[in-house]
Amino acid sequence: MADWEVQRATGRCAISGRELAEGEEFYAVLFDRNGAIERADYSLECWSGPPEGAFCFWKSRIPLKERKKIVWVDNDVLVNLFLRLADAKDELKIRFRFVLALLLMRKRLLKYEQTIRDGDREHWQMRFVRDPAGGSVHMVENPQMRDDQIEAVSAQLRAILQGEPPEELAAGLEEPDEAAEPDGGAAI
Repeated sequence: MADWEVQRATGRCAISGRELAEGEEFYAVLFDRNGAIERADYSLECWSGPPEGAFCFWKSRIPLKERKKIVWVDNDVLVNLFLRLADAKDELKIRFRFVLALLLMRKRLLKYEQTIRDGDREHWQMRFVRDPAGGSVHMVENPQMRDDQIEAVSAQLRAILQGEPPEELAAGLEEPDEAAEPDGGAAI
């Protein structure tokens, strides 16, 4: 049995030369020319049946490009959320705060200093890079999450940043008293 290499869709109509749009249907045709398989794509408006010499053909569609939804969130909102979860005892909120700390580190807002072990628990000592109060220390528990747990918490973080928090987290995110809100914080 011979292996044939068939090229991917060209994205252009072989007759008109027009670029085929995302999601547009078209016909793909294979030709056997001197022992080599060649492919040509045809828009629906240029299709009048299989061209002479066609080996085979099929109808297809130009795939839709996956678009990532970009969520822009003010850094103050993320910092405020991180601070509100500081006294969390619930395992879900501890995991959530840890992933939030990783995000703040990635944004270069929070800096890791050292790891402190307390029995079987591990805490990361961290400071905000631009802290007008002189560099207050923040202890973040490392819940030793598996990759699937990190992805689940990351999905929850994305959901919160796009709208409403899941019920399990909402209890820790209610509006604080004005006196308790840190300077420059943004209410969620």
